[in-house]
Amino acid sequence: MQKEWFSSWFDTPYYHTLYKNRDYEEASLFIDNVSNFLKIKQSTVCWDLCCGKGRHSIYLNKKGFRVIGTDLSEQSICEANESANETLEFYQHDMRKLFRTNYFEVVFNLFTSFGYFEKREDDLHVFDSVQKALKSNGLFVFDYLNSEYVKSRMIECDSKTIDGITFNISKKVENNTIIKSIDFTDKGELFHFEERVKLFDKTYFEGLAKECNLTILNTFGNYQLQEFDVNTSQRLILVLQKK
Repeated sequence: MQKEWFSSWFDTPYYHTLYKNRDYEEASLFIDNVSNFLKIKQSTVCWDLCCGKGRHSIYLNKKGFRVIGTDLSEQSICEANESANETLEFYQHDMRKLFRTNYFEVVFNLFTSFGYFEKREDDLHVFDSVQKALKSNGLFVFDYLNSEYVKSRMIECDSKTIDGITFNISKKVENNTIIKSIDFTDKGELFHFEERVKLFDKTYFEGLAKECNLTILNTFGNYQLQEFDVNTSQRLILVLQKK
C-alpha cells in the first residue's frame, strides 16, 4: 500500500530544512492573542494537534498551560520529546484516530495542519476525535488558510536555497487542491516530493462542525484576530466549542 504523501514527506529532514525559516515570532504572537482573547487560565490542559517538533507546544507550556502535543511524524516526536517535562508531553498519533476522551479544555490545530486527506470521511474523523477529546464547553482553535486568498496570489514557480540545497517549487490548483511539487538534488541524488492541501472554504468547516456537535463562536482572518474577509484575509481562523 502506497504511503500517503504527508507520512513520508513530513518525516524527512528536508521538510524541516525547507521550512526552517518560518515566522515563529508571528506564531507566538497569534498564540498570545488568541489565549488572551479566550482568557485561557494557567494550568489549562491543552492539546497541540499536529505539533511537529513541538515549538508551539513548548511556547504554550511556557505560558503556564499543561500541554500534550501529538504528531504523525516519529522523527518530529523524538525531537520534541527532548523538551518534555511534567506538564509537557509528546506522542506519535494519527489525527484521524481517537486520542483521549473528555480530557482537554482547549485543542489547537495551527498553521494549516489539515486538508491533507482525500476523503471527507477522514476530515470528519478529525473533528469527531477533537470533539470527543474536549471536555464539556471546551474550545477548539482551528487555523487554516483562506482558499480564496491563496488562489488569487499563488506564485506558480519559485526556488529557495537553504543549507546549500536548492529547492525548486511549483504550484498548481487541481480538483480544488493546491499541489506543490518540490524538486531538489542533495549529494548527487534527485528528490521529488509533493504537498497536497485542499482549498476548503468556511462552509465546508461549518458542515463538519455541525455533524460533530461543535459550535463556531468566532471567525478571524489573521493572527491579529481581525474580522474575516473572504477576499483579503490571509487566514481562516475558527474558534469552536463543544456543545
